[in-house]
Amino acid sequence: MRRRGQDAKIELLRGVPLFSSCSKRELSRIASLTDQVEVPEGKVLMREGDPGSEFFVVVEGQARVVVRDRGRVTPLEPGASFGELSLLDQGPRSATVEAETDMEVLVLDARSFSSLLAEVPSVARKLLVAMAARLRIAETEALH
Repeated sequence: MRRRGQDAKIELLRGVPLFSSCSKRELSRIASLTDQVEVPEGKVLMREGDPGSEFFVVVEGQARVVVRDRGRVTPLEPGASFGELSLLDQGPRSATVEAETDMEVLVLDARSFSSLLAEVPSVARKLLVAMAARLRIAETEALH
């Protein structure tokens, strides 16, 4: 696995909708809190209904998202992110995510996320705005 430098992590995080309005300084702090992890093909990164406390960004490889009630399978490719709800509330996972290929991901755990919000409070407002936008999109899709 190739270790990504700080600038490469920042660019990956800049493309994540949740962090897209963050400044370079904010992204730099987020990048410093993420761990780079190798994931083998077939590994389940999170299971629907299990408690969660990590957020993931796909760097390389592909995963699939399965939501039991909907019977829907959604692919996740480099740049995609998942697990943000559990960062916010440590609640149960809303889907299962499994690596379809060997992968590389960035992982931000709940403890690091809490540190981020304490150290850089401006990130909290930006995340709230991003989450509100996602909720509006979800509501619109549910109505159609």
